[in-house]
Amino acid sequence: MLISEYHLTFDGILGYRNMAMYINKFNSTNFSESYIYRLMKVLGVSSRVKRKKVNRKTIMPEYTGENILARNFTATRPNEKWLTDVTEFKIPGENRKLYLSAIKDLYDNSIVEYEISYRNNNKLVFKMFDRAIESNPDAKPLFHSDRGFQYTNKTIKRKLEEAGMTQSMSRVGKCIDNGPMESFFGTLKSEMFHDKKFESLEELKEKIEQYIKFYNEVRLQKGLGCMSPLEYRNQAS
Repeated sequence: MLISEYHLTFDGILGYRNMAMYINKFNSTNFSESYIYRLMKVLGVSSRVKRKKVNRKTIMPEYTGENILARNFTATRPNEKWLTDVTEFKIPGENRKLYLSAIKDLYDNSIVEYEISYRNNNKLVFKMFDRAIESNPDAKPLFHSDRGFQYTNKTIKRKLEEAGMTQSMSRVGKCIDNGPMESFFGTLKSEMFHDKKFESLEELKEKIEQYIKFYNEVRLQKGLGCMSPLEYRNQAS
């Protein structure tokens, strides 16, 4: 049964909507979501994915930028709008935390670049940003973030100006202003982190890297015409 096979293949992350999309995509079928839902109920198959609320600390910024993005999360070409943020991971038995800084392109929802570190500092963001510029030297996107300390300092402002980018920032207390970036972190954590056991932060780091590759190259998205981010990007080029 394809449902059971895909449930195992994709580590239980597929709810009935995504299950229908994957089955139809890879088998040239046209099953409805309601039909797949009923079959999954009969088989006792359900997604293990559960979302968890994240609490954030507020730090006074050195300076702030305008919310130029203004929740306009559509893009007509690659590298038109980039979103960025940092999220943290903590596992039992470890005193340290792991931090992931990532950039998401709103055109195809791909993760343009990322950096993983045991320290949540400016270097984490700067290293990621510098690599993103090296990989995309002609990119001059609108660069949107929250008001975290990494984005409200003179160094990142200078880097953005030198790259010819325009900076945009979420309003105070408005996480929805950076909603697609928050959504990616939520998806990543619900599909590969929550309810999983890791022996070490090094193992977790490896799994995060594997997941981002899977997300970019394999994971289908309904909003992209049932394609993966890089498949969508390549088709448009």
